[in-house]
This record gives sequence, C-alpha cells and structure tokens, in this order.
Amino acid sequence: MELDLTSHKNIKEIMTKHGYRPNKILGQNFLINKPTLDKIIKSADLTKDDIVLEVGPGLGTLTRELATNSKRVITIEKDKRITEILRENLKEYNNIETLEGDILKFNDYSLLTKNYKLIANIPYYLTSPLIRKFLESENKPEEIILMIQKEVAQRICSKPGDMSLLSVSVQFYAEAKIISYVSKNCFWPAPKIDSAIIKIIPKKERLLVDSDLFFTIVKAGFSHPRKQLVNNLSVLKSLNGVKLTKYTISEWLSRNSINQNQRAETLSIENWINLALSFKEIS
Repeated sequence: MELDLTSHKNIKEIMTKHGYRPNKILGQNFLINKPTLDKIIKSADLTKDDIVLEVGPGLGTLTRELATNSKRVITIEKDKRITEILRENLKEYNNIETLEGDILKFNDYSLLTKNYKLIANIPYYLTSPLIRKFLESENKPEEIILMIQKEVAQRICSKPGDMSLLSVSVQFYAEAKIISYVSKNCFWPAPKIDSAIIKIIPKKERLLVDSDLFFTIVKAGFSHPRKQLVNNLSVLKSLNGVKLTKYTISEWLSRNSINQNQRAETLSIENWINLALSFKEIS
C-alpha cells in the first residue's frame, strides 16, 4: 500500500528519515490536502494519451496522480536531495521520468510531444518567468495548470480597468481562469499567503502582430502606471528612430478610439493589438 503523501505526519517522517528540511529559498511548501489535489487532476482533463510535464514535483504527491491518469510524466526538480527522495517514492511507477535541473534553463523539447500539458505546484518566485517561458516557446503546452499565489492569479485574470503588465503579457498569448482558491493551511510548511489553481490555455491562432513591437508599446504604456497614456507613450520612437511627439501620440490613440487621458490599466488586449497594428501609420 502506497504511503499517503498528503499526510503531514508521513511527510515529516520522510524528511526525518533522509535528514532533510523544506528549503525556504526554493519555496518548498508541500500540499497536504487531498480535495485540492483532486481539483488539480479534474481540471487537467487527463487521458491515457497525455504527456505531462511537472515542475517542482517535491515528494511526488501530485506526480503519482498524474502518472495514474496519463500516459507519461516528466518531472523536473531543482533540488538534488529532493530528487533522490522523489525517485524512491515513485519507484513503483514505470511511466515517470525524473530529471534534475532548473526549469528556466530547460530546452530539450524533444522529450515532449507536440501536445503536452504543463501541471505544477510551483514556488511563487517562479510564476512569471515560468509562464512567460512556455507561452513564448515554439512548442507551447496544450494547457498550463498551476498552483500559484492567490493575488498573482487574480492579476493574471484581470479585466480592463485593473490590467497590469503581467495580465496583458499572459492574455496576449492565452486565455486564463481561476479554478479554485486554496488556503495556506493546505500546505506544510504553511506559506504566509493563500494560493489559487489557475488554468491557462494558449491561443492556437497565429498572432496578428509582431510580439516585440507589441511589448515595446505595452511596456511603455505601463512604465508609470499612475500617469496618462499620452505621457507614457511619448517615450516611443518611430521606426526611423525619431522620438514621437505628444501630438502624434494623441492622434494615434484617438484613431484607435482611446482617450489620451486613459491609463494603461483601462485598455483591453484588443486595444493594445490595434495600437501595435497601426503603429506604422505614425512612423
């Protein structure tokens, strides 16, 4: 019979056996709530044909469920000592490949099929760079399901009026929604803040605009969130390298049905795309 890895007592016993303590620097907080585990699995809609990439598998609590419900699971763990414990905990499974390394340096996409799913309970510090890495990769996941900080999940899913550089960055590439909120008491050691399960589905249609130009405009727009767009965007230069005037920026915004006094947080993804598509007209 498998050891219950959602048991606080069992986790502590495993740690004691291996002389190990959770690493705060790596954000190691182990899930000890079975209903939350079930929600992650249910939201993934796994089949026996699915290939899953799991980041930061820890002791293998989620990994076991992923392996049971999918064809193959590839895990990437940065902590060498945790990797050793993980392999021992998962030795009965023949459809799990455990790799040691930094996910942000991972580039061997040959291990993955074209349609794979990224599922993970990740350290909070990893959220933005991890999402960006996979949404911008040539071999994007079919879907991404992450356990992340509650406030960050809410920011990612923001609507016009409360947008941020993060929400625009994610929603440019994908559709995102919060599946469930998770209390900090569902982890050991308990973090200081609550979490959320978020599901991100990359858009399959081809992007209509150059992403470099798009983000150059967006970053300028959010450079001073409290300032009006016309002031923030005035730092932009034309394609010929000439700094754009405030008047030119105002006219550009007006042609795209955007008031020059608006702030970046009020614009939709469509607004930003239209600005990028019409940029040549003012250059």
